[in-house]
Amino acid sequence: MTSFWVGKRIRLRGIEPDDAPALMRFAEDEERLGDLLHPPRSAESYRVRAQEQAAAKPDSDRFQLAVEALDTRETVGAVGSHHADARSGWFEYGVTIGAEHRRKGYAAEAAVLLLRFMFAEQRYHKCQVRIFAHNEASLALHRRLGFIEEGRLREHVFLAGRHRDVVIMGMLAGEFGQLHSMTA
Repeated sequence: MTSFWVGKRIRLRGIEPDDAPALMRFAEDEERLGDLLHPPRSAESYRVRAQEQAAAKPDSDRFQLAVEALDTRETVGAVGSHHADARSGWFEYGVTIGAEHRRKGYAAEAAVLLLRFMFAEQRYHKCQVRIFAHNEASLALHRRLGFIEEGRLREHVFLAGRHRDVVIMGMLAGEFGQLHSMTA
């Protein structure tokens, strides 16, 4: 049996202190996309954050993992579950892939591995994502994965000088199981 956390092109692994430079690049890439705008952070703050994540106790419902390319062993992105309501059975997740590594299938593969874990192993019933309406690539990715648009929060966030819509998309465990394998 292959590892639950390994796909065809990537593996998911815990964040290591050495991932700090990559995490900093991913944040800069998201700012260029218009998906994130925060005051600049120091390289040291990314080192501290990576060190904290590397040393943190595992939480099976909320976590962040590095996305590593199998062929180069390079950290190409990150994926994680940030909100989870075990009682109601839903969670939210996010995925980011570095600009130079996009359009290679890494995001889709990372998402499927994470969703399989949350649906099959943690027994969650629903996954929800919030995507800026202007992020066409992310909307297209989630449609291909089987997510369904459930709503739109009009002018919900103020980003890069204007109010922007947020699209809410969701997928149920059964819908995931019809499109993707529930086993590794």
